[in-house]
Amino acid sequence: MKPFMDKDFLLDTETAKVLYHEHAEKMPVIDYHCHINPMEIALDKQYRTITEIWLGGKMEDGSYFGDHYKWRLMRSNGVPEQLVTGDADPEDKFVAWAATLPNAVGNPLYHWTHLELQRYFGVTEPLNEKNARAIYRRCNEILATKEMSVRGIIEKSNVKLICTTDDPIDTLEAHERIQNDPTCKVKVLPAFRPDKAMRIDKPEFAGYMDKLEAVSGVKIDSFDALCAAMTKRIDYFEAHGCRVSDHGLDRVLCSIVSEAELDEILRKGRAGEAVSKAEYEAFHTALLLACAKEYAKRRWVMQLHFGCIRNNSEKYYKLLGADTGYDAMNDGTQAENLAAFLNLLESAGALPRTILYSLNPADNGVIATVMGAFQTNAEVPGKMQIGSAWWFNDHKYGMEQQMTDLMDLGVLGNFVGMLTDSRSYLSYTRHEYFRRILCQKLGRLVENGEYPNDLETLGRIVENISYYNTLRYFRFDEVIK
Repeated sequence: MKPFMDKDFLLDTETAKVLYHEHAEKMPVIDYHCHINPMEIALDKQYRTITEIWLGGKMEDGSYFGDHYKWRLMRSNGVPEQLVTGDADPEDKFVAWAATLPNAVGNPLYHWTHLELQRYFGVTEPLNEKNARAIYRRCNEILATKEMSVRGIIEKSNVKLICTTDDPIDTLEAHERIQNDPTCKVKVLPAFRPDKAMRIDKPEFAGYMDKLEAVSGVKIDSFDALCAAMTKRIDYFEAHGCRVSDHGLDRVLCSIVSEAELDEILRKGRAGEAVSKAEYEAFHTALLLACAKEYAKRRWVMQLHFGCIRNNSEKYYKLLGADTGYDAMNDGTQAENLAAFLNLLESAGALPRTILYSLNPADNGVIATVMGAFQTNAEVPGKMQIGSAWWFNDHKYGMEQQMTDLMDLGVLGNFVGMLTDSRSYLSYTRHEYFRRILCQKLGRLVENGEYPNDLETLGRIVENISYYNTLRYFRFDEVIK
């Protein structure tokens, strides 16, 4: 029997152990997609309790912010909502999480929780309801030290660069503070996330257009004017070091209409009038195409996240808002629209470096084969990428399956690897989790005679996937010296 989560956790062959300990383990972290608040880095926030950094809760403005992965699991274990997002005592919330954990056999949160306890707090015993209060106090004592401020955690995690997720109307004040602070060792860059500008079907759209008009200085009275306003914000982000965009899609769309029709759809949206599903799809397609062309000019990376049904519980969406644990996989078809959309960009000579993620793992084969049709004469190896196992898929099996699909249908050695997609500064251990699974998978191929025992080549592949591919693909080598 192997010890519980020891130094060789998930490494079941000698080859895997060499690849991890001599190659993957020493690589720095680039977290190119996450949802942390950059102002917390600017202010070097010190968390008061492990509940605050792990579970979060209600913010001063009435919104909810925290780890919806844990919230969802606690609800599935019958934990009352007061102990999830409510105003219960932070220690009691932590105990409720600890009581949930032993039941979550095989869930990635079980592994992530214990990796974080080991790496940041030196806690090696399994967390449960019996030892929760003692561990709570121990973790809080450690969190109170300067070494566990936000910047301290980042440095301890060997993180070299972080990309946050930022709305086009953001001032990027936090980024300016960080960039002008010589004591901040990590590079922090914005990422352009224009979802609100594209959701003309939402009641918030008209008000959002007013804000975009104000911050851009462009009167948005036509679709061309909207594109001009977006381009000005892209330029603003570019001036602050941005190299990547991100788009959350329910599903991939590709519906083309005339410019006059787009003007009319925009007019309706600005007036607060209802738009049809077809009008929304045409508007979204056109604005995403326009943005993608601007990304290509600047050599940005475009990330498309799709295959999600959000806010399924209307009751709890009204109570708690978005991103609180009520989303699910979508099973809609993607292939034809994805191929058509990428073809439009390629035909215009404006296909940016693109990473494609689906929340439904059944789409992996679709993504891998469609993207393979758009790799010809690319300016960088693996210009088109299938993203790492995302959200409901970033468990052991999901990561293995994503790598298998990429191996079967693409070139694994060009993969840009893992990201946290997280709201917590303790989540950098997800990179370790991913790297261990990668090394395990490669090690098994060698041990099974499916790949030569060429540790020089395999070690280089592991280091590239862990760090160097990301460094080059996003052009971060221009800012990390």
